[in-house]
Amino acid sequence: MKATTLLSLFVFFIFSCTNQNAQKNKTNKELKIKPDRYNVGFLIMDGTFNTEFTAPFDIFQHTQYRDNIKAMNVFTVANTLEPITTFEGVKIIPDFDYTNNNMPEIDILVIPSAEHHTNSDLNDVVMISFVKKVDEKALYMTSHCDGAFVLAKAGLLDTIASTTFPGDLDKYQKMFPQLNVKKNSLFVHDGKYITSAGGAKSFEASLYLCEVLYGKEIAESLAEGLVIDWDVNKVPHFINP
Repeated sequence: MKATTLLSLFVFFIFSCTNQNAQKNKTNKELKIKPDRYNVGFLIMDGTFNTEFTAPFDIFQHTQYRDNIKAMNVFTVANTLEPITTFEGVKIIPDFDYTNNNMPEIDILVIPSAEHHTNSDLNDVVMISFVKKVDEKALYMTSHCDGAFVLAKAGLLDTIASTTFPGDLDKYQKMFPQLNVKKNSLFVHDGKYITSAGGAKSFEASLYLCEVLYGKEIAESLAEGLVIDWDVNKVPHFINP
């Protein structure tokens, strides 16, 4: 009787694990990645700050409601499919696990700031390697607030101008002395890299990218939908043409 019970428990455990994995895979397969759109991946992890994630996500997600443009597929990527918890306590279920290579090619990578982006996260070799790999084919690599530390650690900002959260500019320059840091700019566009000061300016840096891709009229329309007074000339910024 005991042997039968143990066998039953073992079978139940195996079935449960298999079913959970199937549900995770099903979630990924059911995510609607529509063709002829830009694929925009958001790199998230425990400690991600809400605003630097939700601001660009809102702007980019709303492109699907504009006519006659190449809209954006927006999705989240992490090193797990288990829920991650933001710094403010919001739980988010990632769409894709970048450690298993079963995910769409990313055209635009967004790196929101996270709690440990200035220290322990930079020791995550797998995460940094993922960022480098995406950079090989991506059209744009973007960061908000301390997300710039990740791009810098990956060696992607060595020859260009960039910025980060105002309170961390000195730390950023000290940690990466080779960088050309623009301390008076709230967002910087150099090559395919766009870095921003973060916070509410994450909205504006994202609107700027939309203006680059779609033109001023579409950017203003997206801003209006979120009650943002958008005028790129009113935001201190640096662009390397």
